[in-house]
Amino acid sequence: MLFEPRSGRLAAWGNALLAGLVSPDEAVLSIVGEDAVHRVAGLPGESGPVGLTLALGRMRALGVSGLRVALPAPGHPLGLSGPPEFNARALDAEEAVVAVGAALGLVPEVTEAGSAGDVHVEVVWHVLPVREAPPADVPSLGEAERELAEALREATVVLTRLDVSGSGPVAEAALSAYRARAEAGREVLAPGYPPRAVRVLSLAQRVDLMVSLAYENGHGGAVAASEIAARAEALRPVERVARRALVAAYNAAVEERERG
Repeated sequence: MLFEPRSGRLAAWGNALLAGLVSPDEAVLSIVGEDAVHRVAGLPGESGPVGLTLALGRMRALGVSGLRVALPAPGHPLGLSGPPEFNARALDAEEAVVAVGAALGLVPEVTEAGSAGDVHVEVVWHVLPVREAPPADVPSLGEAERELAEALREATVVLTRLDVSGSGPVAEAALSAYRARAEAGREVLAPGYPPRAVRVLSLAQRVDLMVSLAYENGHGGAVAASEIAARAEALRPVERVARRALVAAYNAAVEERERG
């Protein structure tokens, strides 16, 4: 239930590979995760879709030195820099990866097949030209951490008053799974990321989990239309802040390397 976008895995482990901190096999295995296969289509110099190992090597040869994440939503082009065609594709997918050092962006197309409990997931990353410009609305790690703490405090007060905070067996199971995964020392980011990025990503994932549970648990005590509207009003800025923090965390390796 933790929000771990495929673009985040591609950027994090792609950055570790580009920095020489992991092997190609380790990077690809971590990027694919529980999916069946990932391929990359539209890569310059390739006539058709290729595997991730070849694609990451080709991108390095094209001058790519790092990868950034974009997590746009309607009215919030977070992490995007254009052109409109790429932004539109990224908005449809709700995520994208933008290369540093070459004007390329990657947008995932996810295909699922099979029955419940036996779903086969294939991902094709479509490579498109991007505009080389500062990404939209991406905060620093420090700014993201402060925003998260403040938003979480404010949202918790409102959601508790409306009786819509996470509760019940589904919520408890999700929270227990989160705690177990955290206590097991799950590697939330690839090698090469600063400790603060790991902290910000973990907090952003907890905030996203809280928001998801609040939505999934129905209206709780917020049965009046005004209370339902108040809940949505409380959750909307928290979602926005969590997405900004996720992008800041995934992009931290590139930002730190550029500063240093």
